[in-house]
Amino acid sequence: MILPLQQAVRAALRDTLTTLYGADAVPAALVVDIPPSRALGDLALPCAFELARTLRKAPRAIAQEIVAALPPIDGVRRVEAVAGGYINVFLDRAAFLRARLGRPAVHPLDATRPKTIVEHTAINPNKAAHIGHLRNAALGDTVGRLLRFLGTPVEIQNYIDDTGVQVADVVVGFERIDGRSVDAVRALAAAPRFDYLCWDLYARVTDWYEADKSRLVTRAETLHAIEHGGNRTAEMAAVIADAIVRCHLRTMARLHIDYDLLSWEGDILRLQFWDTAFDILERNGTVYLQTEGKLKGCWVMEIDEDVDLTGGSGAAVRVDPLDQEAAPEQREKVIVRSDGTVTYVGKDIANQFWKFGLLGKDFAYRAFGTRLTGETLWATTSTGGRSDHPPFGRAGTVINVIDTRQAYLQKLLKQALATMGHRREAEHSIHFSYEMVALSHKTARELGYAAAPDGRPFVEVSGRKGLGVKADDLIDRLIAKAREEVSRRNPDLPTAAAQEVADAIAVAALRYFMVKFSRTKVIVFDIDEALSFEGESGPYLQYAAVRAGNIFGKLREREQLDEAAIAGLLDALSDDALHDGEDGDALWDLVLTCGRLDEAVDIAVRTLEPAVLAKYGFALAQSFNGFYHRFPILSEERRDVRLWRAAAASYFRQQMIQALDLVGATVPGRM
Repeated sequence: MILPLQQAVRAALRDTLTTLYGADAVPAALVVDIPPSRALGDLALPCAFELARTLRKAPRAIAQEIVAALPPIDGVRRVEAVAGGYINVFLDRAAFLRARLGRPAVHPLDATRPKTIVEHTAINPNKAAHIGHLRNAALGDTVGRLLRFLGTPVEIQNYIDDTGVQVADVVVGFERIDGRSVDAVRALAAAPRFDYLCWDLYARVTDWYEADKSRLVTRAETLHAIEHGGNRTAEMAAVIADAIVRCHLRTMARLHIDYDLLSWEGDILRLQFWDTAFDILERNGTVYLQTEGKLKGCWVMEIDEDVDLTGGSGAAVRVDPLDQEAAPEQREKVIVRSDGTVTYVGKDIANQFWKFGLLGKDFAYRAFGTRLTGETLWATTSTGGRSDHPPFGRAGTVINVIDTRQAYLQKLLKQALATMGHRREAEHSIHFSYEMVALSHKTARELGYAAAPDGRPFVEVSGRKGLGVKADDLIDRLIAKAREEVSRRNPDLPTAAAQEVADAIAVAALRYFMVKFSRTKVIVFDIDEALSFEGESGPYLQYAAVRAGNIFGKLREREQLDEAAIAGLLDALSDDALHDGEDGDALWDLVLTCGRLDEAVDIAVRTLEPAVLAKYGFALAQSFNGFYHRFPILSEERRDVRLWRAAAASYFRQQMIQALDLVGATVPGRM
């Protein structure tokens, strides 16, 4: 890891500057740069330039004073002041590799840090997950992994909107169109592919509404019955939501995506979380009853002028399907409709207050299933519950992973917190937004999606119209194509082993593709691009790690040396191979690039841009592949050089496995 070393350099520099010039002269932020070439060192300190303005000295003279006064720093070989005023730091190359080899770069959990809640996935429990949901889940899961890597306590939540319009629509389909009873739906829910059945039914309901707009009254009545509870309609909705959520969990498990808590919207209503939040907001004047105009009889929240009603980047405002009068130019947002039902915003405000521990109430909790780790997957409940659950909620930071179209709603949540005087919580209420996923025309055709040509270079899908790509269908297709390639490359591989490799490749292909682009960019998913063993793809990173692993298979055969044995031999080796001209610099470049994994993770977290990690992984794989082709390891006759190069390959493999794990992928034994 490079971050602890950078911190040690900063600490020594800060102490030295304080001694030389006084605490008031020390810059608030001590920058550590990366020099443009290896000849200029491994780290560069530009502090002399900033001090020159206050000390009225030439930067070079200040740099020389600092270098003369700096104490020895563990892990640093030498420090030099150069003509322009920079301070160049040269690391102890051999010590750097020896200290890190065999020690994965994971920071220990810091229980003193406030918890961060990451809420992601949040698929409406009314039909199968689709390709757009996969970007949400992949981004959210990766953010959680990055935070945990840096030692931050993390709680992953999946919000289940079991009382929303989408569930009501499926209930309408079963009750009014198909004429099914609760028991009949329960039997269907126990059968495979219930989520696929509901996918088709949801599309039929949409058409049913379109054929006669007066039927929307049925939707409103059904929604009201679900929210009220204690009736057959609400019972059917519960059966549907429970079954669909279990389908979603199975889909996400295929991609190594897991959760700590399922938060059910129905429990927010039944436990009167909204009533409590409403009382707080009403007393404060944040919401009020509108007595005139189109919103007469509604409880509304006045929208601050600095709230962007477009949702940012021209995205559509999230409009509740039942709020037909809602419009982007309104200065008031409906929180409670005139019929007494609560909008999305109201329920989300109550949930956000609970996440920060500001509501003064808590859920009861029940065991819902088993996580991928073997631990209990917990869910909220409004009745009974168990006392042995972990503590949930009470976060210091909340990250809501929701697409960019919901920026409007997320700003309203921040506004509600700030208006109530919870400004710190408002600042730590983060909308992790992302853009939509489309399909390349070739991939759309391959998946059987026939879209009318509209001149655009991609195909946009629509789950509401039933014209989308189901997540499981996409995963199945990726696995099938990966299996074809694995079998072609490894015809002797047993069937079970080939399937295992294909599964790993497909997951890496999909997960890496979903995070490699900036989250503000619309991505066009292409199966062949995602599965490619060349270029910026998950399989390319896997292949580099497998290639490194193959080196050690051959070393075991020839010299009976495994990675642990090589690490144990380094102390007795001369380190000339790391300093021998261009060859030594190239070897050190690979080692230092490997060591910057935690730096890449830190940047990805600070910028909330997982693509930083993906770009780092790609650059690391390129660095190793370039080194592999240029410098032989197995055929190198000089033993010291061969072992140092093997050690660098081992360090690369260690760091690449960790980098892939952070995006939810694994490294197969063969490819």
